Amino acid sequence: MTFFYILVAVILLVALLMALVVLLQSGKGGGLAGIASGGQTTQILGARQAPDFLERATWSLGATFLVLCVITTFFIPRVGGAGESILQERAGELPVAPAPIDAPLPEAPVADPATPMNPDVRPGAELPPADQ
Repeated sequence: MTFFYILVAVILLVALLMALVVLLQSGKGGGLAGIASGGQTTQILGARQAPDFLERATWSLGATFLVLCVITTFFIPRVGGAGESILQERAGELPVAPAPIDAPLPEAPVADPATPMNPDVRPGAELPPADQ
C-alpha cells in the first residue's frame, strides 16, 4: 500500500514537470520560451537546441506519466481482502436448489367487493352487470 502512495507522488511530480516544460515551449505566439531566447539558454544550448530539448522532454515526461499510471493500477489497495465483487458475494447467499417447476402457483387474493375504492357495494349485495 505504501508503494501505491509513492507512485502517486511520483506521478504528481511528473505532471508538474510536464506542465512546466509545456509552458516553456514556444508555440505560434512565442510562448514563455521567448523570454530566454536571447539569454543564457541560447548560450548554453544553442539557438535551435532549446526547442528540441523541450520537445523531447515533453514526450519523455508524457510517456513516463502514462507508464506510471498503468503501473499504479496494479498496486491499488483492495478493500475487503478477498477481492471478490459484491455480486459474487451475494451469489453465495442465494438458495442452492430452485423451486420445482411442477409446484402449484400461489393463489391470488380475492378482492372484497366492499372496499374503500367501491363504497357503494355492500357485503352480500349483488354486483351490477359488467359493460362490454
